[in-house]
Amino acid sequence: MDRDDGVATTERFTRYLREHNLPVTPQRMAIAELLLNSDRHLSAEDVAQALVQRGRQAGTATIYRTLDVLVASGLVVERDFGEGFRRFEPARDVPHHEHLLCTQCAKVEEFRDERLERMTTLVAETRGFARQRHRLVIYGVCRDCQRGTTGARV
Repeated sequence: MDRDDGVATTERFTRYLREHNLPVTPQRMAIAELLLNSDRHLSAEDVAQALVQRGRQAGTATIYRTLDVLVASGLVVERDFGEGFRRFEPARDVPHHEHLLCTQCAKVEEFRDERLERMTTLVAETRGFARQRHRLVIYGVCRDCQRGTTGARV
């Protein structure tokens, strides 16, 4: 997402808050700006750490409430990779995609493979299902961790 898209999306979030009679606070806007401009799948803890690194702060409850509002607005998508916490990514105009999750550094990489899309439909149909959606997360060790060159998380 380029910077202009992030600004426009932040403005859409401000409009959503006003339309739903929710306060437009500096904390909410800092959280929204951080997440809507991210190219990563951030947890609430990641958001808190990134805010501190930027000289901003928000309470844990404010972060979680804002994440829930962002999801409700449709601007952010919630992901559960079975790690015991949720991650969030901007809702982008990209087709359905899958995820690779590094079990050492927690890096998440997105991918899309048309063969997989066809295979899930075929598997469902051969078993009498009308496929609606699916979710795939591949757990493993990323290239950087295999080389011992893991980068920073935030």
